[in-house]
Amino acid sequence: MMQTTAVFEPTGSTSTLPQIIQGGMGVGISHWGLARAVSGVGQLGIVSCTGIDNVLVRRLQDGDSGGHVRRALAAYPNQERVEKVLRMYFLPAGREPGQAYRRVPLPTVTKHGAAWELGVMGSFVEVFLAREGHDNPVGVNLLTKLQLHTVPALYGSMLAGADVVIMGAGIPREIPGVLDAFAAGGPASIKLDVKGGDAVTLTFDPAEYGLERRELKRPKFYPIVTSHILAGVLMKKASGSVEGFVIEGPTAGGHNAPPRGQPTFDEIGQPVYGERDIADLDEMKKLGLPFWLAGSRATPEALAEALERGAAGIQVGTLFAYCADSGLRDDLRQRVHGLTKEGGVDVYTDPLASPTGFPFKVVQVDGTLARPELYAERPRVCDIGYLREAYAGEDGKTGLRCAAEPVDAYVSKGGKVEDTVGRKCLCNALMTDAGYAQVQKGGYVEDSLITSGDSLNDIAAWPRGYRAEDVVEYLLGRYQPGA
Repeated sequence: MMQTTAVFEPTGSTSTLPQIIQGGMGVGISHWGLARAVSGVGQLGIVSCTGIDNVLVRRLQDGDSGGHVRRALAAYPNQERVEKVLRMYFLPAGREPGQAYRRVPLPTVTKHGAAWELGVMGSFVEVFLAREGHDNPVGVNLLTKLQLHTVPALYGSMLAGADVVIMGAGIPREIPGVLDAFAAGGPASIKLDVKGGDAVTLTFDPAEYGLERRELKRPKFYPIVTSHILAGVLMKKASGSVEGFVIEGPTAGGHNAPPRGQPTFDEIGQPVYGERDIADLDEMKKLGLPFWLAGSRATPEALAEALERGAAGIQVGTLFAYCADSGLRDDLRQRVHGLTKEGGVDVYTDPLASPTGFPFKVVQVDGTLARPELYAERPRVCDIGYLREAYAGEDGKTGLRCAAEPVDAYVSKGGKVEDTVGRKCLCNALMTDAGYAQVQKGGYVEDSLITSGDSLNDIAAWPRGYRAEDVVEYLLGRYQPGA
C-alpha cells in the first residue's frame, strides 16, 4: 500500500488543514487506537472522551491488556492519585466470569469529585496514547449536553496535548472560554442548565485534584453545527475564539439535531428533514473560517465536491467505525458487516430512543435493544447517568433525572410519565458496544444498541478486516476496496 503523505506539519509548527477528520464516535468506538492510526497517516484522528471515566476503570478491571492504560498513567503528573486509582480498580487477571464492574460513583451537582478526577485521567490516557508514535495532531470529541462531565475531560485532554476539540449535541458557546482559561493556567467554569430553575456554575480547578496550575497549549475549537446561522451565532457570541466548523447533516450517525420548524414524521415515525436543515455553503464561506462536511460523505467524490464547494474537507464516521482499528466490539462489527453484504440492514432515526429528546440513529439488528422485546425485558436502571438533566426540585434543590431511569423514580422527580416511553439507556448500551457490558443485579448483562449513519450499507463493498489506513487511502483516491 502506498504511504500517505502527511497533511499536517508536526504539532507546534505552522500547519495546513486536514482533508479528512475521523469522527468522534460513541463511547470507546473512536478510541486511541483508531485516532492514532488516522493521525499517524497525516489526517486528523479524534478520540471520543464521552464516558471516559467509566471506560478508564473498566479497562483496568479487564486487566489492561498490553499495559497501555498503565503506561499512559505513568506519565500523569500526580502519581499518588494514580496509585490510588490502580489500587481501587486494577485487576491484574481481569474480572471473574459474571463479575460486575466496580462503578464510578454517580456524580451529583455538588458531589462529583471522584467522577471528575477519573474523567481527567481517562482523557489524559486517551490523548496520550493517540499521540504516541507520530508528531501529527490529535483531536477530542465531547457532547455539549453532557455538561456535568465536560470540563474535567477538556482539562485532561489539554494536559496530554490535544490539538483540536470538536463538540456537538448542543450549542457550545462557553467552551472557547474554558479552553482559554485552562491554557492560561487557571480554573474554568461552565453553566449547568437547570430545568425550571437558574443555571448552576460548575468550576474545575486543577489544584483541587492534586495538579499544579500551569499554562497549557490551547487547542483549536471546531464546534459541530447544522447551519450557517448557528455558525455565525457562535462566532459572535462564543466566549472565545472559534477556529473552524464541522457541518453535520441529518444522515450522520448518533444524535441528530431535530428538524427546524414544526416537526413532521414519515410513515414509520422518523422525523422528516427538509431544505431548512441543509447548511448554505456559500454563506458558510462568507464567515471566513474553515469547515468540514459530515454525514454520508465517505467517498472520494464527496471529498472532491466538498473541496470544490469551499470546504476544507470532510468528516467521516461510519466507515471508520467498522474498520478493524476501531473500538467497536468485534462480534458486532462482523454481524453488521455481514448483514450489509447479505442484502442490507436498516438504520432508523428514532425520535424517542435518546433521553435527551434528540433524534438518534439506531441500526436494526437482532439481539440488540433495537428489538422491542429485548428493550421491554431490560430492567430500568440509571447507574452511569451521563444523559441526566438537571431540574429544580420543589425543595429548591437541584436534582438530576433521566427519562430512561425507572419510571417511578423519574415521575417522583417531577418528570412526565409520557416522556419515559421508548427511552433507552444509551449510557449502558454504548458501553456494551465497546465491550464493557455491565452485569446488573440478578445477573442481567446489558445489551447493545448500535448507532451508524444512513450510509451504513456502503460498507458492503469493503473486505472484512479493512483498516483505518485503507479508509484514508480510499478517500484520497489511492485505494479501491477489494482491488
